[in-house]
Amino acid sequence: MSSTLYVVSTPIGNFGDITLRALETLKSVDFVICEEFRVGNRLLRYYGIEKPLEALNEHNEARDAEMAIERIRNGADAALFSDAGTPVFADPGARLVGLALQYGVRVVPVPGPSSILAALVVSDFGLSSFYYAGFLPRKRDERRNLLRKISLLETVCVIMETPYRLKPLLEDCLAVLEADRRAVVAVDLTLPSERVIRGTLADINRKFKDAPFKAEFVLVLDAPRHI
Repeated sequence: MSSTLYVVSTPIGNFGDITLRALETLKSVDFVICEEFRVGNRLLRYYGIEKPLEALNEHNEARDAEMAIERIRNGADAALFSDAGTPVFADPGARLVGLALQYGVRVVPVPGPSSILAALVVSDFGLSSFYYAGFLPRKRDERRNLLRKISLLETVCVIMETPYRLKPLLEDCLAVLEADRRAVVAVDLTLPSERVIRGTLADINRKFKDAPFKAEFVLVLDAPRHI
């Protein structure tokens, strides 16, 4: 009787980036699992889709994922999406997917927008391989310790962070990594305010040091120059 859990990628900013398959999936499922009700409601309303919503996020996933899976096991199709981009990747959903597989529920990816890949393809760095560092620790000492480990990697590195920690992150990168290491800060990807700032870590740190900043961003570090 078990049905299907669809893992659906949604726009990271520009609502025009939704895929036809994602729209078809959201229209066909019995209920939708989103990260936050407000964002989930807004996205579905924009596309004219009415579906029952369940919220699953870092605060309740450990407790409520089992209930969602139970509905799917009883025959309902469900779609999981996050506030933006690809679910599970630096977003809630890993426990839900794990439980689905544990109970023999079919899990189907519906690919689409990803801020990580969007930032990488405009970086002009070699992309035969890369390291995804995710979100770094909030405490400066822990963040710098992780950056020291990253400094030993001989590949491109992608770092995610919240808007208000861009400046501390750049300062820590400059303190730990080579000042002439090439980097890209991709800001507000897919939106009219999109910017891609390129240069060395020293250059980029100077650009942002005294300027107010409040926007979504991805930091891409090129491989060390000695390679």
